[in-house]
Amino acid sequence: MHVEVPTGMIENSATQDRIFAALTDSVMHPGVRRIDTHAASVFLEGRRALKIKRAVQFPFLDYSTLEKRKAACEEELRINRPQAPQIYHRVVAITEEPDGSVKVDGPGRPIEYAVEMSRFDESRTLDHLAKAGPLDANFASAVADAIVASHAAAIPADGEAWVSSIPGLIDGNSNGLRTGFEAGEIARLGTASLAMFRGLRPLLIERSRQGFVRRCHGDLHLANIVSIDKKPVLFDAIEFDAQIATIDVLYDLAFTLMDLLRHDQRYAANIVLNRYLAATPPENLDALSALPLFMSVRAAIRAQVALARLKPSHSSNPGIVDDARRYFGLARALIHPPAPRLIAVGGLSGTGKTILARALAPVVTPQPGAVVLRSDVVRKQMFGVEETHKLPASAYTPEVTARVYDMLAQHARRVLAQGHSAIIDGVFARENERDAVAALARERNVPLSGLFLVADLATRQARIGSRRGDASDATQEVAALQEHYNIGHVGWATIDASGTQEQTLQNCRDAIAESK
Repeated sequence: MHVEVPTGMIENSATQDRIFAALTDSVMHPGVRRIDTHAASVFLEGRRALKIKRAVQFPFLDYSTLEKRKAACEEELRINRPQAPQIYHRVVAITEEPDGSVKVDGPGRPIEYAVEMSRFDESRTLDHLAKAGPLDANFASAVADAIVASHAAAIPADGEAWVSSIPGLIDGNSNGLRTGFEAGEIARLGTASLAMFRGLRPLLIERSRQGFVRRCHGDLHLANIVSIDKKPVLFDAIEFDAQIATIDVLYDLAFTLMDLLRHDQRYAANIVLNRYLAATPPENLDALSALPLFMSVRAAIRAQVALARLKPSHSSNPGIVDDARRYFGLARALIHPPAPRLIAVGGLSGTGKTILARALAPVVTPQPGAVVLRSDVVRKQMFGVEETHKLPASAYTPEVTARVYDMLAQHARRVLAQGHSAIIDGVFARENERDAVAALARERNVPLSGLFLVADLATRQARIGSRRGDASDATQEVAALQEHYNIGHVGWATIDASGTQEQTLQNCRDAIAESK
């Protein structure tokens, strides 16, 4: 979204001034706090929040009449209430009474409208939580689940307008960034972005035909996700222009991923990506090549928003300036993703393969890290059951296991074909399974790092015994039987995984560095 300076207050601006003065009157509304944005004013009082559309007109929205503002309030409620019923309640009239007083939901003549909401703890929005420290892995997974649910409920739309709008988004970013950055840097970002778009255009058109363009949230940066009762809630979706919010679902997701990266939350960003991909159609694997462009455009938009906050009297505000620079720097970095690589993590049950794969994934480029492909999860998907559903012994025959590894290779091939890195997590007890991974790396012309974890039986059984709610069906008895496997010549880096998770991770990172 291109940020513009308002064209000025429109019809009834004097009336709005009177309303705003009444709502902040210290006698009638003690303790009220007013927050202004470019398009709305929010009044916080007790447990209630009232959001009034300002009488303004922008190139991308029009709140110039009372009727348009009422319609916008109703649309905001319609769009946001399904995802955030605990926040959004109703549209309420602001009335003028016969004595000239202004009331909320009074019996008099409506002179304005507001969205009535429940007030939440503003320190619990994800931007604040991300600044406070690393986000919890379970919470990051819940963020992905919330986005998945919003996309599942979103209505598919004709994607032609969306695809055609992308060059305009890129050009709008270039124009909007001129007030804060060097012209050559802006031009290089714009040129690289347009070149990437031209290469992606056939893919994006095909995705629009497949139903991946939907009426989404549209503005999923971290400040628009809040933790309520320890669960993420998406709010403040774009309501003023359906076209702006009618986008590829991965472009919607990209805003959250990019903002997590901006807030130094690489691990959370990788968790969100992997959780989202695991819960949505596999066709999203075939569009990972669009993520660098999508995230870069989103970062440039946030740089613009930061620049727009720099009023002349605050042009040297170091916090805002740093925010704009960091978003702009991220936009420039994301548009040039490094080459992908393939990592395979093997080892008998209980050696810590999955923990390691998840710890490695965020630090593997391109951002936001590698896609993790786990044999236990793929097996459950093949049988159409939940990850924690225990499968019978018949699901673990050599024939079924061969199909599982074939599927892992297929998924990895799709990921690598999109210029994204993959980590395959499986036992890899047979030489032919490891040979197949090496063949895939040669086929895709990407570097392969094979890591085979080892630990003594007692350690492995203890770890298996402590598992709760995991996709693996391995038992301590299975671990004992695996001691008799004929692993053969491994040919990968053998990693002592009997120590702490941190030690194993460092050992693996050292092995990967040595193999480059």
